[in-house]
Amino acid sequence: MTEIESFIGPDGEPRCFWTGGAPEFLAYHDEEWGYPVDDDTRLFEKLVLEGFQSGLSWRTILNKRENFRSAFAGFDVEAVARFTDRDRARLLEDAGIVRHRGKIDAAMNNARRASDLIDEFGSVGAYVWRYEADDASRPDPITHAWAASTATSPESKAMAKDLKKRGWAFVGPTTMYAFMQSMGLVNDHPEDCIVRERCEAARERFERPV
Repeated sequence: MTEIESFIGPDGEPRCFWTGGAPEFLAYHDEEWGYPVDDDTRLFEKLVLEGFQSGLSWRTILNKRENFRSAFAGFDVEAVARFTDRDRARLLEDAGIVRHRGKIDAAMNNARRASDLIDEFGSVGAYVWRYEADDASRPDPITHAWAASTATSPESKAMAKDLKKRGWAFVGPTTMYAFMQSMGLVNDHPEDCIVRERCEAARERFERPV
């Protein structure tokens, strides 16, 4: 497997190769990607945005994130769960987001399903962290080659399967793996990335929701 070159940031330090793909990726990578999250609003936001990204680039979604937040009530689960046909019509007219009827319907549906998770598990966080990746069982999980070539994991497949059974939409294994990477359920920063140790330290301090 071919090793992939790091991206060298403006401070001269190496980072994940994809950070060099767009200027806005640097802050997202350094401040968000891979740090553990248990806040339901942030988790639900990422689940929705990963669904909207399907077939598109993350850069497109990241640049529209504030518009999405405004359009979807700050991604408050209960607020979005109460969206009606009138909200659907409003969203379909909102040029600041991705106006895809299927994805909009999925976001509204998934909010109701997320509310069900809260009723059953106490929080969305308590549910998703049941699927935390076991790094010890993964082959060489901290190389550029691994992170670049892997689109799914046993955990992401299991989560996707269970969510679909619960009625969620746009939650395939690849989408769920991207969610796990970004929300810190797995640390896929390679060994030489300056952020890897920061994320690992955050994961060590992190109290898993139960």
